[in-house]
Amino acid sequence: MPGRGSGRSRASRCPGLRNAVGAGPAGVGGERADGNGADGGGGPQYRYFTVLILMLLVVVFLIAAPTAGWSRALAIGLEGVALVVSVATSRERESVRLRRASLLALGMLAAVCLIAVGDAPRGLTAVLAVLVTAGIPIALVRGLLRLLGERGVTIHAVAGSLAIYLSIGVIFAWLIGFVAAVSGTPYFTQGGSGTQGDKVYFSFTALTTTGFGDFTPAMPVGHALAVIEMLTGQLYLVTVIGLLIGNFAAQRGAG
Repeated sequence: MPGRGSGRSRASRCPGLRNAVGAGPAGVGGERADGNGADGGGGPQYRYFTVLILMLLVVVFLIAAPTAGWSRALAIGLEGVALVVSVATSRERESVRLRRASLLALGMLAAVCLIAVGDAPRGLTAVLAVLVTAGIPIALVRGLLRLLGERGVTIHAVAGSLAIYLSIGVIFAWLIGFVAAVSGTPYFTQGGSGTQGDKVYFSFTALTTTGFGDFTPAMPVGHALAVIEMLTGQLYLVTVIGLLIGNFAAQRGAG
């Protein structure tokens, strides 16, 4: 009858068998080989591509859609879905994650309904949008740290980091909307405060330091926001994204 050593011998001769029995039910490093990033025992699933796609949809929709209550409600609703997904991938226990995600979903549904019917003031809508959007990178960071610790730099970690970058641009766009709503004066020197799409467009030209010049802040607070956004965007690209892409390419080359 074969002993325990023969089982190890067979596993060593067959890489597939070794991966199946040696890595455990969660796969290597606690992440499934199917790329969803689920680990065994109710661990989080790294659905960062889902969050990235949702944030891309938010950016494109805000730029293309008309400025209206229903469009703001839909955009905040999409961000709420991204936030719920982000919370569901955090490092907390499964019961905690599910409870927080459920409460967030109910709260977002109520807020979206109020915004859609026009019962929420413009300034309050902007504040809610800032809080929801800011919650996305906050919720993503802990899961990303866990993923980096378990797996190193993967394509999922890069997707999560890019989702945070898009979130930063949307946060500043909502901040611009809040300042324009409470100040009562035109935000841009070109006249008026622009549509919501104009604010998102300007925010990402500042974040990426593209600076086409078709929109320029007229108020000192607008200048300050633009400088902070430009510095944030450049530092994030050079440090976080640059290091992740460099390490990912190095790992791929070494493999």
